[in-house]
Amino acid sequence: MNGSRIAAVGHYQPAKVLTNEDLAGLVDTSDEWIRSRVGIRTRHIAGPDEPVDELAAHAAAKALATAGLTPADIDLILVATSTAIDRSPNTAARVAARLGVPSPAAMDVNVVCAGFTHALATADHTVRAGAATRALVIGADKMSDVADWSDRTTCVLVGDGAGAAVVEACPPGAAAPGIGPVLWGSVPEMGHAVRIEGTPPRFAQEGQSVYRWATTRLPPLARQACERAGLAPEELAAVVLHQANLRIVEPLAEKLGAVNAVVARDVSESGNTSAASIPLALSKLVEQGAVTTGDPVLLFGFGGNLSYAGQVVRCP
Repeated sequence: MNGSRIAAVGHYQPAKVLTNEDLAGLVDTSDEWIRSRVGIRTRHIAGPDEPVDELAAHAAAKALATAGLTPADIDLILVATSTAIDRSPNTAARVAARLGVPSPAAMDVNVVCAGFTHALATADHTVRAGAATRALVIGADKMSDVADWSDRTTCVLVGDGAGAAVVEACPPGAAAPGIGPVLWGSVPEMGHAVRIEGTPPRFAQEGQSVYRWATTRLPPLARQACERAGLAPEELAAVVLHQANLRIVEPLAEKLGAVNAVVARDVSESGNTSAASIPLALSKLVEQGAVTTGDPVLLFGFGGNLSYAGQVVRCP
C-alpha cells in the first residue's frame, strides 16, 4: 500500500449572507470594529430548515460528482461536526441516507475546529489498513445554531457551511502518498478556552488566550507536519489553516515560513465555520485555480479542546 490520496473536493454554503452592517443592527458593533479585529466582512447563515446533515450532503455530492463516482462507490463516511442537534442517527448516517450510499461505516468526529484534519487522518489510516476502499470525509457546522447573538465578541465570528473530500488508495506506481503523516495532539489544560456548552449549547471562547497560543505554539507544530511529509515550508504551494480569524491566520502563516505559498483567507467572506473551514477553503482554492493537481498543501486545524491536527496533502 502506497498510502491514500484526495481524489476530489467540494463545498457548500447557504444562500443567505450576513454582512457586518447587518450585525450592527443586532449588537453594538460596526464594520470597522469587526474588520480591524478579525478581518471578516461577511458570513453565510443557514435557515431553520437547513440542518447540518443537509449542508454536509450538498458538499459531499459535489465532491462525488467531481471525482466521477456514485454513492455506491463509498464504503466509509466520516463527518466532522460539533453542532449536530441529535445524538442518533448521527450526521454521517443521515448524509448516507440523503445521498443513497448503500451500506457504509458511518461515524461523526467531534474535534470542533480541528475536526476535518482529524477525520482526514482517520480516513487515511483506514484506507491504508484496507478497512475501507473509498471514504467521504466531510467537515460541516451550523455555528449560527450555537451562537450567542447578544455577544458581540463571538457572534461576529461565526458562519455556516460544509466542505468534503473523497479519499481513496493511491494508484499503483504513485511517486508519493497523497496524504502525508498527521501531526496531532491537544492541550487539555486549555480545553476551557474554546467551548460549546450548556442547554441550549452556546459558543464562547477566551479570545486572547487562543490568540497567544495559536500565534506562538502553532508555527513549530506546523513545521513538524511539513517535516513528517519530507518537505520544507518553502516548498508548499498553499497553506490552509483553520479559518478562525484573519489576525491569527496571517501571522501564523508568516511565522511558518511558507514564503512561496498561497495562504487561504476564506474567513474574510465565510467567517469561522469550525470543522467546515479547512475543506471549504481548500475546495475554493481548487475551484479558483489557485492550486493545481499535485501541489503540496499544508492543512492545519486547531481550536476547541484545545486540539490540533495537520498534514501535507497533494492537491487533487
